[in-house]
Amino acid sequence: MDWIFDGGRPCIDLVNTRRNRHLDGYELLTDPARLAEWLVLAGHVERPQRVTAEDLALAIDLREAVDRLTRGTVQAADVRLVNRIAAQVPVPQLRIEDDGPRRVMRSSAGPVRTALAELAADAIDLVTAGSLVRICAFDDCGVRFHDTSPKHNRQWCSMARCGNRAKARAHYARRKRPSSSTQ
Repeated sequence: MDWIFDGGRPCIDLVNTRRNRHLDGYELLTDPARLAEWLVLAGHVERPQRVTAEDLALAIDLREAVDRLTRGTVQAADVRLVNRIAAQVPVPQLRIEDDGPRRVMRSSAGPVRTALAELAADAIDLVTAGSLVRICAFDDCGVRFHDTSPKHNRQWCSMARCGNRAKARAHYARRKRPSSSTQ
């Protein structure tokens, strides 16, 4: 298994960089290069960036805080961490150029820290909106996703992957079962 972007929200995709939480779990962000790769593939930075061990540790701390917050396990330390990171979101500034005014986003945090700040801000939006974050119902998945279905009854992280496998398994089980009308 590798990167999955079925969370429905950027902050949930970050949470899904720790896979199989329902078991012992395993880490996908194993080194700074893997975080750099994820940031590019997730669309948070345009090109590979230099990521430090400190950036990686902060990303993992943020990920775990977001996971707890979206499961309703609110801890003051998690709130402080998310707020501290989100405070680095770039602020718009006005610049007047020859062809007129322009909106410019300024951040002194650098691309990696700015991406983490945007993920933290997304988590704040998700948690304060009272949104429902679920865990995929397929028995060997465990991926988290933002349930935006009309009845809030979505079961799988992705219909193309887990939903299809679950339905195929159920169909096979029904066909394999002997019919009670033949006895």
